[in-house]
Amino acid sequence: MLGKVKIKIAVVAIISALVTLMGQATLAYYSTVGKATNVVTSGSIQFIIHEMTDQGTEFPEEGVYIVPGDVVSKKVSIENICEHPFYLRVKMVYGIESTELSSDECFKLNINEQDWVLHDGWYYYNGIVEPGITTPDVFSHVEIVGSKVDNSYLGKTLTLTVKAQAVQSENNPISDGNTYTASGWPAE
Repeated sequence: MLGKVKIKIAVVAIISALVTLMGQATLAYYSTVGKATNVVTSGSIQFIIHEMTDQGTEFPEEGVYIVPGDVVSKKVSIENICEHPFYLRVKMVYGIESTELSSDECFKLNINEQDWVLHDGWYYYNGIVEPGITTPDVFSHVEIVGSKVDNSYLGKTLTLTVKAQAVQSENNPISDGNTYTASGWPAE
């Protein structure tokens, strides 16, 4: 009887070993370990800010001489010079010498509100700027507000600086057609 018990124990041990080996073989059959290296290359966004006059010449880098009440021709548009479409926003920064001014202190711009939308101090182009395309003008004239410019401005240099930022439009959906809802706009 002791021999039969030993045989039963041996059979159970062999069956257990076979079941364990088959389970490991099955596990090995259904799972595997591997390694993959993925390379993600982001495109670069590049643009040029064009500042032109009504005569089609570049706005002078050194500026122009003005007196209160003058209306100066200055057409500002942005050209996409890269291979990727993007959303675009611009901001005008006003100043005197090295001090920043608020927009209503000296300048009045005729903003193209058909193509540009004001949101949080930035003007957003209401479309996608495709490669090789130049936007419609953000504005085309700057008025020096005579009632705001008094003798304290005499001999000073007034500045109007245009800043622009762009984010990719590819795989970057917007809500309700508002480009300011795109992801990735830099914080100020």
